[in-house]
Amino acid sequence: MEAMFKVMTLLPWTDWAAVVVFFAGWVGYAWFARNRAQTRPSILASTNRIRRLWMLQITYREVRVVDGAVIQNLSTSPSFFASTTILIIGGLLAVLGTSDKATELVKEIPFTARTSVLIFDLKLILLLVLFVHAFFRFTWSMRQYTFGALMIGSAPEAKMFAEQGLSREAFADRAGRVVGLAAETFNDGLRAYYFSFAAIGWFFSPLIFVCATAGVIYVLFQREFKSDMLEVLNS
Repeated sequence: MEAMFKVMTLLPWTDWAAVVVFFAGWVGYAWFARNRAQTRPSILASTNRIRRLWMLQITYREVRVVDGAVIQNLSTSPSFFASTTILIIGGLLAVLGTSDKATELVKEIPFTARTSVLIFDLKLILLLVLFVHAFFRFTWSMRQYTFGALMIGSAPEAKMFAEQGLSREAFADRAGRVVGLAAETFNDGLRAYYFSFAAIGWFFSPLIFVCATAGVIYVLFQREFKSDMLEVLNS
């Protein structure tokens, strides 16, 4: 208990409150977006519907080279972000190794909070947590797109669906869900990137940290549920 108390006293209560608001906003928005999409359309839900339609169209095509190329193109985005995330993680680890010098440098930036090296390290660790989470989500998305490519490659020929009484709808549901899960996982990684910008606000002050978290949630909500692109997809 004494050790836990010492850990709790490392940060002022305002910082702890800001950290709680940050994680509650991150996890809470993910839960909210997933559940709201079941009753009201979102960007992800609307594009998942299109992915299912795409997989249904595959069952009518004899040649699926273009479909394989599209899957490969889709997998390049998580691949790019995974590579970029590795570089960011390496940079953050390098800064952690020279925290004393980095702290002095940050103090020269206007409006940044003057903190100890230990508190500065905690803020860097928060960024590390975000980018490590993003890396795992991006790499998992890459693998899921690979599974989608396997399903396209193993799909029966168009005439076999009619000759053998195979269900086109069942294949479209299953394959569309696999590709949709890959897109959802990629979206999780992107969301971590968005919240990393909010985490940067902690280097200035707990209040800016909280305001930045609220701002990121607002931007995400507008893009996922109120954007012009969503209207076009559902028109």
